[in-house]
Amino acid sequence: MTARIIDGKALSATVRAEVAERVKTLRAQGIQPGLAVVLVGEDPASQVYVRNKAAACEQAGLHSRVIRMGEDTTEAELLDVVRQLNDDASIHGILVQLPLPGHMNTAKVIETIAAEKDVDGFHISNAGLLMTGKPLFRPCTPYGVMKMLESEQVAIWGAEAVVVGASNIVGKPMAMLLLAAGATVTLCNSKTRDLGKQTRRADILIVATGRPGMVTADMIKPGAVVIDVGINRLPDGGLVGDVEFEGAREVAGAITPVPGGVGPMTIAMLLVNTLEAAERSAAGISLQTQ
Repeated sequence: MTARIIDGKALSATVRAEVAERVKTLRAQGIQPGLAVVLVGEDPASQVYVRNKAAACEQAGLHSRVIRMGEDTTEAELLDVVRQLNDDASIHGILVQLPLPGHMNTAKVIETIAAEKDVDGFHISNAGLLMTGKPLFRPCTPYGVMKMLESEQVAIWGAEAVVVGASNIVGKPMAMLLLAAGATVTLCNSKTRDLGKQTRRADILIVATGRPGMVTADMIKPGAVVIDVGINRLPDGGLVGDVEFEGAREVAGAITPVPGGVGPMTIAMLLVNTLEAAERSAAGISLQTQ
């Protein structure tokens, strides 16, 4: 058995086209959704991510504003910029590119973003709403994964889902979204004993650890849907995921490639979140009236 490939590029293109149509509706009302991306420092990967996000906005008809700040920017200076964006009616979504320089308190910066503009879904208010099953914004990567499962018509209700990696950015919100969709969820972390015993139970296996090739074919249930969130650059410059792809594709029923899987969907769902923020703003809906 060779797994079918879940094509994130193709699905992302479909989602972006849908966003572009909804943007046209808003622009006809005199509203152009706007996303501000703040980049602090010169991290090469962050530079690429920011360029890709800005380009995706422009292609979908959203206004994008990239604010670049030096590595020596103080935390107070960054917070001032975030507060100015909070007050800017032309900006509906604010994203501070992570990671931040070590001298900054990431949690403090995220909490300074207005919750109704927190299109990354990392603000404590949005995390709390997700926990209660009433999310304002779903974090972009888990949201993209759910869209992929939906597009593949994966039966989530009653399924055994295992998430490997318990970060606030992917693992924890991923588990919450799967729970809300009716799955029985196991959330694994670096301290999980006999990880393979857990992963072999999974009808749906989602891996987000940042460790290349961590999950091998013998850790996968035959026919499982495998979503590889990891993206790791090898010394030769190649990109690989957290799942050993060639072996895994001979066991799984469906699998995402790296690159070309989850990555494009993360950016697509950022556009969706920004659009929804603009639509709420146009309708006069605030966080308090959800």
